[in-house]
Amino acid sequence: MSAVDKETSGVTGSESVSRGVFWIALAFVTFQLITAIFSPLSSQVVRSVHVGFLLALIFWMAADQYRPTLLKALFMLLAVGSFVLGLYHWVFEADLVLRSGDPSMTDMVVGTLMVSLVFVGAYRLMGPALPLICLLFVLYGLFGEYMPGLFESRGYGVDQVINQLFLGTEGIFGIPTYVSSSYIFLFILFGSFLEQAGMIRLFNDVALGLVGSSQGGPAKVSVISSAMMGTINGSGVANVVTTGQFTIPLMKRFGYQPAFAGAVEATSSMGGQIMPPVMGAVAFIMAETLNVPYIDIVKAALVPAILYFVTVLWMVHLEAGRLGLFGLSKEECPNAWLAFKRDWYLIIPLAVLVFLLFSGYTPLFSGSVGLAMTALVILGSPLALRMSALWQRVLFWVALGLLASTFFKYGMVPVLLVIALLVLFNLLRKGRAEALHLTVQGMVQGALHALPVGIACALVGTIIAIMTLTGLAGNLTQAILSLGAGSLFLSLVLTMLTSLVLGMGIPTIPNYIITSSLVAPVLLELGVPLIVSHMFVFYFGIMADLTPPVALAAFAAAPIASASGLKISLNCLRIAMAGFVVPYMAVYSPALMLQGDSYMATAYVVVKALIAIGLGGAASIGFLFERLRWWERCWAAVAALSLVVALPATDEAGFALSASFIAWHWWRRRQHAALAIRGQ
Repeated sequence: MSAVDKETSGVTGSESVSRGVFWIALAFVTFQLITAIFSPLSSQVVRSVHVGFLLALIFWMAADQYRPTLLKALFMLLAVGSFVLGLYHWVFEADLVLRSGDPSMTDMVVGTLMVSLVFVGAYRLMGPALPLICLLFVLYGLFGEYMPGLFESRGYGVDQVINQLFLGTEGIFGIPTYVSSSYIFLFILFGSFLEQAGMIRLFNDVALGLVGSSQGGPAKVSVISSAMMGTINGSGVANVVTTGQFTIPLMKRFGYQPAFAGAVEATSSMGGQIMPPVMGAVAFIMAETLNVPYIDIVKAALVPAILYFVTVLWMVHLEAGRLGLFGLSKEECPNAWLAFKRDWYLIIPLAVLVFLLFSGYTPLFSGSVGLAMTALVILGSPLALRMSALWQRVLFWVALGLLASTFFKYGMVPVLLVIALLVLFNLLRKGRAEALHLTVQGMVQGALHALPVGIACALVGTIIAIMTLTGLAGNLTQAILSLGAGSLFLSLVLTMLTSLVLGMGIPTIPNYIITSSLVAPVLLELGVPLIVSHMFVFYFGIMADLTPPVALAAFAAAPIASASGLKISLNCLRIAMAGFVVPYMAVYSPALMLQGDSYMATAYVVVKALIAIGLGGAASIGFLFERLRWWERCWAAVAALSLVVALPATDEAGFALSASFIAWHWWRRRQHAALAIRGQ
């Protein structure tokens, strides 16, 4: 193995990554950073080259799986050809504008090849599920005139379909690709850099220090670390296979059943997709799709995300009580404060990112600055570690922060100069360039992590293009409305089932794009607020990864837990109760998503939700202060359900049933405790 091969193997953690993938990934990241910071190219060109890089990486990685054969040469040819075709919009940008709507034969040939390569690349990387769904939509565009009833369209020629898919801004280079090439790539790179810098260690140590020694502590560590991971990495399945390697064996060691342990990790990791600020990158696509400020999306998601993780914490606490499980000993748990004190500087980039996003700066600018801050942290750490006194290190980070803050007035150029100086220091210092290695490692890993998201965004653009061309979304809306017979609740159930079915086996971003395009208009038609309707389908699209029979997150946890994926997914349904309840509550009480002027209304519905979650969890687990009899579980379930449904007098009945149940159960526990004391 050559020196470069060894270096690239170290960067990616696997010898399967060749020098070709290494250099393509670095070129990809460099292109994305230049276009994000300096914007030298038009948006359409950036999208096209972005897709070209994605396909080049996918096909080169496919070639690396074969020994020198004709098949290997074919994939390498596809990689080079894909990238060259991705330059088509750049080279012929002016000509394409002049003949807009009247494509030439060359446009048709290149468009057909590029669209086909996107389908093949997605199939190679993600399997058949999403490509097959998108292919059905393309076939519908071509042969919709033969469909029956509401789904009949007038039919379109190949030239019209290719023009829509390749030359317009609603096909493979549509809004999803725009968001992928601008916001999403930067945030994935941001998360990759923080992971390389040691953020996972910080999250795990803080979580262990805070709750590791409490009742059911190992499971609570999983919940809290996954919630924190969700702030920088919105990939649920990726969270399962990273944090799960540590948390699932820990939960099993302390007495949790394997299927339950796997379900806790899968449920917690999927919750990272609804945790601001990243939200699986869907927040950025939702903001672009709805044409609303990003901050509005975050505000709507914040309370439900907190309720989701409170629910999971509550469920693992009850399960620990039912099984009589305790936590780790104090000696086994790291000190949370010392862990934070050791790695506190890692929080700086995340804090800057959140501050900028909440201050109204664009996600593109915020992501660029956050990424630059992370690079400063990684490259500045070796210099800080050489300072013996704490005050010197604090002074160093403060000075570095002040230098970086010049971006408010002078843009990114001064920050880039500081990064260049730190790179030079790392090259010259004794011991050479560990920090530079981490930086390069973060760049390559970030590019590889962006592959499934980016290619899914490009592919799912075909669905948006065909729906725009044929008006399919309106037809489907009318079909669901007619089935729902004007009933909001029945329409919600149908919309939920549609989202669960469409979301099975599909990553979060294409999942949201498909469900929001097809079924969110139904809720809007019934008077549900715009953001709430999109959040409703978004949440149930995520729940599809926990719902049998596909349950991607559950099956990702299965080999780690040594349990059946189906058993894990069934446990997920119990643990993720809030994911199924909160969206319904938000539809009937939009104040839950801060869609109103009254904070008292929000406080009221949050209290309702907490009580419903508390009693629903007790009914599901069969334990509160002590084990529940079957009729007590039914009592708790009815009380919780009464607080969820929005019918006349149900709130009053729910509060009454809840108060009486808690009083009864508390009294019964005291009686049992008194009898136990007398028996002694």
